Amino acid sequence: MQVQEAVTSRRSIRAFLSTPVSGDVIRRVVATAARAPSGGNLQPWHIDVMAGEPLDALKATMQQHLQSGAQPTWAYDVYPKTLPSPWRDRRFKVGEDMYARLGIPRDDKPARLRWFARNYELFGAPMALFCSVDRAMGPPQWADLGMYLQTVMLLLREEGLDSCAQECWAAYPDVVGKALSLPAGRMLFSGMSIGFRDPSHAVNALVADRAPLDEWAQFRGV
Repeated sequence: MQVQEAVTSRRSIRAFLSTPVSGDVIRRVVATAARAPSGGNLQPWHIDVMAGEPLDALKATMQQHLQSGAQPTWAYDVYPKTLPSPWRDRRFKVGEDMYARLGIPRDDKPARLRWFARNYELFGAPMALFCSVDRAMGPPQWADLGMYLQTVMLLLREEGLDSCAQECWAAYPDVVGKALSLPAGRMLFSGMSIGFRDPSHAVNALVADRAPLDEWAQFRGV
């Protein structure tokens, strides 16, 4: 697969088949992705991969936690507290496009909440990857995490696999941290669902818009 094909075919997949993911494949992907750029070669990422019984146990714990009515305790703000246009508009539109494909109207809040809760079931994916970082690290190292995770997702496409990066797991850092035995000095950054997309599910036909090049890029002397 060419890099361009991997980039353009990557999607945030939200419905997976139960087909297992090879342990050899994920080890190869996780190791190769460590060639991602890293300022000062700090390599600040810490990666935990779960499947099988350990993952089933985490999902069961999360379901119990959600059903108990426990409130989120976000490890960090995923979005700015005040999100102006055009970023607010983009976020709103991709959500509405997704729910339209699912046939869930805007006024059906319970159905939307039930769908969002599927994040914590990994949308049926048989494998999860969690990325954490030492609390001493700052924004430049967080950028390194993003480059590492993007590299993972592109390598997964090369292997015929799909993914969905999920910062929503940072809403329950204590639950996930306990399952992963994260030390106190380590913060959960993101989860990721990994598996084979369900081609029959309507949500997987969603292709999120991208703003036109001239809206956000300028070229000088080119």
